[in-house]
Amino acid sequence: MTIGQSMLPEFDQEMKNTRTTLERVPDDKWGWKPHEKSGTVGWLTGHIATLPGWLAMTIQTTELDYAPVDGPQYTPPKIENRKEALAEFDKSAGEARAALAGASDADLMVGWTLLAGGKEIFTMPRIACIRGFVMNHLIHHRAQLGVYFRLMDVAVPGLYGPSADEGNPAPPAEKAASN
Repeated sequence: MTIGQSMLPEFDQEMKNTRTTLERVPDDKWGWKPHEKSGTVGWLTGHIATLPGWLAMTIQTTELDYAPVDGPQYTPPKIENRKEALAEFDKSAGEARAALAGASDADLMVGWTLLAGGKEIFTMPRIACIRGFVMNHLIHHRAQLGVYFRLMDVAVPGLYGPSADEGNPAPPAEKAASN
């Protein structure tokens, strides 16, 4: 089993949790934001929907300059609603899973560099970039969207167990004693 293949159960769980979260985004709140310095629900949703695609891009390239001096800046896909976000997420998560499953250990040890205007932000092995810059980044923004949900009175999904909105079922021992 390769390193990438060993990551698939975690990847699958996090993609399931992310899709569950994206399914709750209300279209009528697309332009809402909790603070003037915050991104909108729509921006955050689009960012989350496209983040899995960065995993495949990381495996397929050795660098990204998101603001090259003499070329076009990185422009994410324009996502206008929940349906489009889910379609983009499903596409990018599928491509990411295939790339991760097919990557050799040697592929994952190759250095990958993020640049801005030709200046290096960081270089690290692809595996470290996938874990930190892609997966942790995705989980961070998904949690941020959960806070937005709470502020908009949208039920927060339970991702690693029930949320306050889904109740707190009794542990198995208590259920057995109450029967």
